[in-house]
Amino acid sequence: MTSLPLRKKSRSTRAIHMTEGPLLTTILYYSLPLMISSTLQLVFNAADTIVVGQFAGNLALAAVGSVGSLYNMIISLFIGLSIGVNVLVANYSGANLPREVSDTVHTAILLSVVGGLLLGIIGFFASRPLLQLMGTPDDVIDLAVIYTRIIFVGLPVTMLYNFASAVLRAIGDTKRPLYFLTIAGVVNVILNLIFVILFHMSVAGVALATIISQTISAILVTRSLLYMDGPTRLYLKKLRIHGNLLRRIITIGLPAGVQSMMFSISNVVIQSSVNSFGSIVVAGNAAAANVGNFVYQSINTFQQSVTSFAGQNLGARKPGRVITSLKVCLFWTTVFGIVLGPLATYFSRPLLGLFSSDPDVISVGIERMQVVVLPYALCGVMDVMTGVLRGIGYSTLPMIVSLMGACVFRLIWIATIFRANHSMFVLMLSYPVSWTLTFIVLVGFFCVLWKKVKKRFTEQENNAG
Repeated sequence: MTSLPLRKKSRSTRAIHMTEGPLLTTILYYSLPLMISSTLQLVFNAADTIVVGQFAGNLALAAVGSVGSLYNMIISLFIGLSIGVNVLVANYSGANLPREVSDTVHTAILLSVVGGLLLGIIGFFASRPLLQLMGTPDDVIDLAVIYTRIIFVGLPVTMLYNFASAVLRAIGDTKRPLYFLTIAGVVNVILNLIFVILFHMSVAGVALATIISQTISAILVTRSLLYMDGPTRLYLKKLRIHGNLLRRIITIGLPAGVQSMMFSISNVVIQSSVNSFGSIVVAGNAAAANVGNFVYQSINTFQQSVTSFAGQNLGARKPGRVITSLKVCLFWTTVFGIVLGPLATYFSRPLLGLFSSDPDVISVGIERMQVVVLPYALCGVMDVMTGVLRGIGYSTLPMIVSLMGACVFRLIWIATIFRANHSMFVLMLSYPVSWTLTFIVLVGFFCVLWKKVKKRFTEQENNAG
């Protein structure tokens, strides 16, 4: 296939150069807008839980908190496919193949809409059976079903936003998603207050506010693709599924989606164990999880960064910059982890107080913060190793390693250690232990696989010479 030359970078792309210049500052410059964007996405759920906790009571708070792991499990497959889109666009951009970039963009956008519709329908009708399977408390389940079904109605726009944003991230543009989420986040908070306080809509109100705000962000990010210059520009008449690119997206993204899904399944099992302690513990765990997610998303941005940087530099045939990108991302995720984790834990009481004034709920939340949030740097470095493996084209291996280390291990932990010591502390301890084991194994596999990548580069250079 003959490829057209890349256009000169337009001001409208707001992209940064991933294959040139110093990486320490460039990666941070790339990651900070992504970090703030991820934080703003969490504002959607945090605003939901804060408003219902303060104005609709503990049952509503428990209802919203109990569905998070289920929702993540359902959508994780397609979120994984968006990682495949990110890697492909990054590789093709680095290799100067604009036609392939364009075909990938149009395949990805159509896939997001169709997949979101199918998944939304399945999630809507499966909500109650799945929540019952999770052992959701009887005094919570009706509210949880209402919230879950409304959220699934808005799934197509959620998927559209994630896939369109993956395209922008792959070419180095992390600022516009930040601007769009800022607008959507403000709308979400305002609508939460109106629907819950003024119209007394409880969980239905916060769910509606969430999908309306997500629709706004999806429209804005899609509009940016429609008016871009260069190969990432979106043309509605060109929307189609390119079979060869779909296969590559699936090859890279499906293992990432399955990995994320298995993480979610293990979290569903853990949530089921949490549910066995009653609605107070469910509410406290939900509040702490929301606070912890802000720390996690901040350090997890470096996983996304290393995937994009490794992908582009691999495509540009600059293996040395791949390794440097990995080292820089490990450095930054460690720095942010050892600062934000202890900081959030130190201020856990006032932070949890935003979600509930019940001292029993806050006490449960503090315990989770001390065990899970404090050592989040361990989770961050594990994720960076997963991200670099995906960026260099190995997506199945980190899936298998993570499946065994962070999923199967947790299930065994629940069936053995937790069963023998039935407490929240022992249950939550499964997180940092599994992160550490998985990180060690991933480092070993990367060292082996990187030798193969370097050998391939050497052979190609010798053949070219």
